[in-house]
This record gives sequence, C-alpha cells and structure tokens, in this order.
Amino acid sequence: MSLRSTPPDRRTCWRHARLATFAPGAPWGWIDDGAFVTEGAQLAWVGADADLPPDPRVDAEVNLEGALVTPGLIDAHTHLVYGGDRAGEFEQRLQGASYEEIARTGGGIRATVAATRAASDDELFASAAKRARLLMAEGVTTIEVKSGYGLAEAHEARCLAAARRLARELPLEVRTTSLAAHALPPEFTGRPDAYIDAACTWLAGQKARGLVDAVDAFCDTIGFTPAQTERIFTEARRLGLPVKLHAEQLSDQDGAALAARFGALSCDHLEHLSARGSAAMKASGTVAVLLPGAYYFLRETKLPPVPALRDAGVPMAIATDHNPGSSPALSLVLMLNMACTLFRLTPEEAWRGVTVHAARALGLADRGMLAAGLRADFAVWDAEHPCELAYRFGHSPCRRRVFGGRETDAAMPARSACRNESS
Repeated sequence: MSLRSTPPDRRTCWRHARLATFAPGAPWGWIDDGAFVTEGAQLAWVGADADLPPDPRVDAEVNLEGALVTPGLIDAHTHLVYGGDRAGEFEQRLQGASYEEIARTGGGIRATVAATRAASDDELFASAAKRARLLMAEGVTTIEVKSGYGLAEAHEARCLAAARRLARELPLEVRTTSLAAHALPPEFTGRPDAYIDAACTWLAGQKARGLVDAVDAFCDTIGFTPAQTERIFTEARRLGLPVKLHAEQLSDQDGAALAARFGALSCDHLEHLSARGSAAMKASGTVAVLLPGAYYFLRETKLPPVPALRDAGVPMAIATDHNPGSSPALSLVLMLNMACTLFRLTPEEAWRGVTVHAARALGLADRGMLAAGLRADFAVWDAEHPCELAYRFGHSPCRRRVFGGRETDAAMPARSACRNESS
C-alpha cells in the first residue's frame, strides 16, 4: 500500500535510519540506528531502533536501510509571489550599469511591481507554485511568503491570496507576511509618509480576510525610516500580528533594536548589525535570519557579524530570500553550503538554521525537530550524514519527502533501497 494514500490516522513505523533529530543533547541530535513512529500527521515516538517498543497497532513498517533522515526543511524568508523576472537587469549590471541607472529606465523593483500588477491571479499562483515545487523537491515542507510587489491595497491582497492558495493546493505549510512597506510605489513618489499611512490601513482588512500571519518592513536607506517602520509595527501590534524586519542590510539604522522592542520574531539580512542590535535581539528572543544568496548575488563585502551573534546566543536561521532582484535562488540546500563558505557557520549551525531556528523565526513550535508530539514532516536523503549536504552542491539528494505523515510526489523519485514497505 502506498503511503501517499494512507488514512490520516494510520500508524507507520520507520526503522533503521540515521537520524539527525536536532533535539537538545548530542550534536545534531544524532541517533546512529534510529527509528520513529508516525501517527497521522504527528510523530508518536522517536529513538534508537533497539529501544523501539512493540506496538501491535502499527499498520505499516518501512525499512529505511540506513538512510539519513532529517526534519523537513523550512525556508523562513521568501518573496515567492511576483510577476516577470529581472534577468535582463542582471546582464546590465554585469556590463557596468548601476542600480540607480536601471531604476531610472523603469527597472528595479518598480519593474517587478508593474509585472505583478499586470499578472492575473492564476498567473501569479502558477509561477509561485512552480517555484515552490522546486523548493519542495529538496525536502522543504514549510515556507514563508512575503508580499511587497503589489504595493497597492488590492494587489498586496492578491499576492497574499496567491500564497494562501499554495497551501491549499500543495502539500506545503505556507506562512504569509505582509510587506507593503517594501518600497515606495510610483504613485507615491516623494510622499513616503502618505504611503505608510495607507499601508497601515490595509492591515486590518488583510487580517479580517485571513491573509496574513505577520508583518514585515524594509528599514534602510533605500527603504523606510525607523520612525515610519515603527508606525507599521504599532498598527501590527494593535491588530495582534507579530512583526519581522528587513534590517541592517545596507546600513545600520538601529532597526534590529527597534524590532526587538516590538518582540519581533526575526530580523533578516543584518550585515551592518551593531553590538547594541545583537544585545537587543538576544534580550527579546528574536531570531537572526541570514541570507547568503542575496549576499552572493549582490557581491556584497560586508559580512553579517556571525561571531558576535554566536557569542550573544542569538539563534541564526538561514533562508533563500528568493526574489527576482537580489536572490533568485530556489535551493535551500545550496544555502547550507553558502552559509558555511561565505558566513563561516559550522555545518550543524547551518542545518539548525533551516530546521529548529527557522521554525522559531516563523513562530512555529510544532516542527523543526524530530521529536514525539511534533509534526511528521521529514526528508530522507541520499547521504550518510547531514554534513555531506552542506559540503556538496549541484545535485538533488532528497529521496523522499513526507509532509504531515504522508509521502508526497514533490521529491525526486524514490530509490529502491528506500522502498521496502510492508503492512
């Protein structure tokens, strides 16, 4: 019987796996010959295969024959819904054009805003779904999707609705974030405060329609000021919505400390983060989301202060930051390697950044580890140890992807060594 068609309360015992549980204790939460039991969408038991208790209620048993199993990956920062692309600008920049020159000729974020507004609802969904499936094929089971390319009330709502539709039509958890304070739209040129006033009024409607889980802003020299960001956050707090922040990417605006004052789930980018910002994030429990794809694509030279974050005990997540302008990346596994090679994270830190800490960055306590009581979201890999996936890039090592206890078709076709199911 295929696990893809199993009843929702079916109990399955998965045996003889190398488990990287990321539970507290041993490095990697490692169990060399492990087993686990799934019951419906949850993990009912996790431990050493030798300690597996007899359970006459198990409906099926899967021998994983020594394969590596990790929690499902979590991409905690994407801009997955938009129209068009900016490949032409990539070529222009390589030929010496500056961002400002491209923007003056109608390029940059305004080009994406125009393409997004021109796209139909179905077109926005179809393009986002194609991108989501590429992430899913690498073991991703949860993503965050930000708006920010509509920059008008109706178009921001359309983008958030497309993200919600992803969760309805794909075996994927999607958390939505309202990012109207991403850039100034052309119709508000020279009137940023008026635009912030408008964006604040949109949040109540987005919440009433069930479109939004959190609120974000871009606080930087080419984004919005700390005072404007605070207005967005104040309205979010009034509505009971958690906040996140694009902070300290291009300059130190003290945005991280501002976000921490509002109990932000995360601050993202952080290349110019100060010691004061790190301390504020530690005190508030705010996660640092590092985005090596954008750092690489923009050829930045200012590294995020990883040693300071590490010393302060600030949890660090890793994400793709998929977007058409500065990080058109659709491989979270590649981000593991980039986080290690560019930012000097250890492989285990990078892995915790796409599991445990990524879940925390989204305010989700029911995933990110393999532990009893958590969601049965996991990936089976063609590797002996997760360090191999941070070391090697340019291949597709995901054998199987299980979401809420059910195997999905998003992963690569399963290999015979991993197909020994019995009931």
